[in-house]
Amino acid sequence: MIEVRPGGRRRIDRVLAPDYAEGVERLPLAEVRALRDEAAQEETDLSYLRRLLHARIDIVRAEQERRTSGGSAVVDQLATILASNAVGPATGHGRYQTQEPSRAEAHRRHVEALVSDVDLSDVSALSDDKLDLALRVFIGEEASVSARRREVQAVVDLLNAEIAGRYQSGSASVDELLAAERGWPANPGRSKE
Repeated sequence: MIEVRPGGRRRIDRVLAPDYAEGVERLPLAEVRALRDEAAQEETDLSYLRRLLHARIDIVRAEQERRTSGGSAVVDQLATILASNAVGPATGHGRYQTQEPSRAEAHRRHVEALVSDVDLSDVSALSDDKLDLALRVFIGEEASVSARRREVQAVVDLLNAEIAGRYQSGSASVDELLAAERGWPANPGRSKE
């Protein structure tokens, strides 16, 4: 279960704090962008965690299917299972992400610890009960991660709407953005030779 701790120091605690985007309309544009970028990074990490969980769910389901229908061993299907998770169509509220996960190793350890006595390196050796338990745990965790991801996406959307609104109203300009990125003073009359 992905818990949010009020007053916590983790990024998810900050992003999902009730006051994270409070007064955003009064903040300078650079601060709004920084908040948005932080929230977008959390979304990327949660998306990565979901993909890890989906892969494990698919591995367990493939083994259950093999047992009921007598298909090929999961190890023979592994490349296909993992490829479908890496490049398969997005489900839910997916969006294009430019960031890489910042805590990939921590997410991998988290998923492995969910069912500490179930080693998926040889799913054929597991009892039906252990497979059922693993599937329930992974599905429950995926639902929790998905719910938190939707909450983070709502924060990203709110901040993106604030940024877009400033451009639409003319209170922010692309010229100022480019000048800031290049380290130029924010003076629209400045020559950019």
